[in-house]
Amino acid sequence: MTKRRSIQHKSFTRWRRKILAVVLLGFCFGSLVLMQTQYNRIKALASLVSSPRFVQKPKIAFLFIARNRIPLDMVWDAFFQGEKENRFSIFVHSRPGFLLNKATTRSAFFYDHQLNDSIQVDWGESSMIQAERILLKNALRDPFIERFVFLSDSCIPLYNFSYTYEYIMSTSTSFVDSFADTKEGRYNPKMHPVIPVDKWRKGSQWAVLIRKHAIVMVKDNTVYPRFRQHCKRRSLPEFWRDHPLPADASKEHNCIPDEHYVQTLLALKGLEGEITRRTLTHTSWDASSSKDRERRGWHPVTYKLSDATPALIQSIKDIDNVYYETEYRREWCSSKGKPSRCFLFARKFTRPAALRLLNMSLLGA
Repeated sequence: MTKRRSIQHKSFTRWRRKILAVVLLGFCFGSLVLMQTQYNRIKALASLVSSPRFVQKPKIAFLFIARNRIPLDMVWDAFFQGEKENRFSIFVHSRPGFLLNKATTRSAFFYDHQLNDSIQVDWGESSMIQAERILLKNALRDPFIERFVFLSDSCIPLYNFSYTYEYIMSTSTSFVDSFADTKEGRYNPKMHPVIPVDKWRKGSQWAVLIRKHAIVMVKDNTVYPRFRQHCKRRSLPEFWRDHPLPADASKEHNCIPDEHYVQTLLALKGLEGEITRRTLTHTSWDASSSKDRERRGWHPVTYKLSDATPALIQSIKDIDNVYYETEYRREWCSSKGKPSRCFLFARKFTRPAALRLLNMSLLGA
């Protein structure tokens, strides 16, 4: 009986050892498989991080100031279609509550890119400056954005995305149309001493800013309040019927805030040496274009369907210098240290005109 129990005990022990060995082998094999899987994952992740196609390149923020919709959305859709490296972001300042979705735009690039903290903007008022500051504030949250391009809802791109990107990124300066404004009636002496007259500048609001200058504009809490208080446009002629005529209209200040703010701010901050003093957006201020003598000079030329021709686009592309009469200065345009054409964008284009240019393949070349 004892011998039989001994045999059973040895048999049970051998069986238990076999089970234990199988379990240990399974555990070891499973651990090896798990380790190999984790190794492969880490290796794959390292490969993704080190792969050039996953390195985030500097980005451009396209900052649209619109009334409601983006009327030239399909033109911009074609422009952005050519970019495959995630080198841009879109921000749209429209009226409060307006949404960009399938019902309001035909381009998916604009879906949900409206700002949620927009304000009501009135032409010729300081609210335009505030809209620009809101756009910059939102765009600056992306640390990869290094250039900030202001665009109106009537702007068109003259070249393709790659050319535009390389042109803008080729310099470390901002493109800010800026010249000394010596015409009486624009500078309000009440701005002194915060804004001395020798720092008073004028130019186009359609600037391209480097990140450093965008931060300066957003953080400004001294110059902007002065503009809001003392820089106001003269009453428009068509509004005079609703408001009493000034006793002497010649003495009424005619300060358009968005044409002075960025230029004057950077001058006050001692940053004029860091800007290229011209805009990249072409605008025609042909005074003879307006039939109303009183309105000449208030608004730029609007290009309609009949104006949208190859000759028009080529004439804009061929411009290689800008002359500033008040400073007797001619600015020759350059890119990467070489002579180049001056403009990357143009305005003001109606939707029919822009679509005609797009259909003729005159844009994005």
